[in-house]
Amino acid sequence: MKLWGGRFTKATDKSVEEFNASIQFDCRMYAEDICGSIAHATMLAKQGIISQEDKEAIVKGLKAIFQQIEDGKFDFSVELEDIHMNIEKRLTDAIGEAGKRLHTGRSRNDQVALDTHMYVRREIASIAKLLVKLQESLVKAAEKYSDVIMPGYTHLQRAQPILFSHHLMAYFSMLSRDFQHLKFAWDMADIMPLGAGALAGTTYPLDQPFVAKTLHFSKLYDNSLDAVSDRDYIIAFLEFAAVLMMHLSRLSEEFILWSSSEFKFIELDDSHCTGSSIMPQKKNPDICELVRGKTGRFYGHLMGVLTMMKGIPMAYDKDMQ
Repeated sequence: MKLWGGRFTKATDKSVEEFNASIQFDCRMYAEDICGSIAHATMLAKQGIISQEDKEAIVKGLKAIFQQIEDGKFDFSVELEDIHMNIEKRLTDAIGEAGKRLHTGRSRNDQVALDTHMYVRREIASIAKLLVKLQESLVKAAEKYSDVIMPGYTHLQRAQPILFSHHLMAYFSMLSRDFQHLKFAWDMADIMPLGAGALAGTTYPLDQPFVAKTLHFSKLYDNSLDAVSDRDYIIAFLEFAAVLMMHLSRLSEEFILWSSSEFKFIELDDSHCTGSSIMPQKKNPDICELVRGKTGRFYGHLMGVLTMMKGIPMAYDKDMQ
């Protein structure tokens, strides 16, 4: 089956449990894994730990693998378990012994941590753009209907007259706070863990600041145990997501109420609604209901990670992948 640009392969005699391997989930981080490996190989050559020839072969091989995945021509193997081993095995098959030297001075533990840090940063950047677009839409609507008066409510009872634009801009303010939460999640993710090794570093003379600069990290971890066991940045992101969805659910609920026959404040565009299979006069606010309904899933993700992390001893455990 197709997934994130590549394909899965599995033997027909493998069980469903074996198929539920890490690669199903972390194959989406192929770009981060390859970028991190290129930076690591470049640093190893700079430090004289591997030769320039090996570095050039590794970088060329990794770029070729990236293109294969982008083109949907890379077969992800469940037997190789995760994204790291899939890429490293393909690299070694392509360039020989030089591919095995890529892992010098690196553990899968700090490699997993690096990939997730970079992936969360990428997703944060994408979501930040969407938040800005949503705020722009609210401002545009507020300006368009700036002279519209509506009842303001407390206890869902009519209280005082207010401007519709004033009501909409309350959600603008909510999203501004969400943006601050997202920035906090970025700051938590913007710490480079590579070099921590499995848990206690390595005797190789690594240049962590060089790798951090190459990958655009502003900070390094002070403690190697913390570097491989920290998932606070993921929790911070999920906290942001849960609060954001709470705000969007409130807005959706108001749109649902306002578009009902009882309120008749607004009419939702047909593209955001569906009709009834038996009652043709109905116009159902499906998109708003889906946003409201999916909010619980975000709460569940946050509680799931918090529950997972509460009992994990130092340092790295498979739970984290």
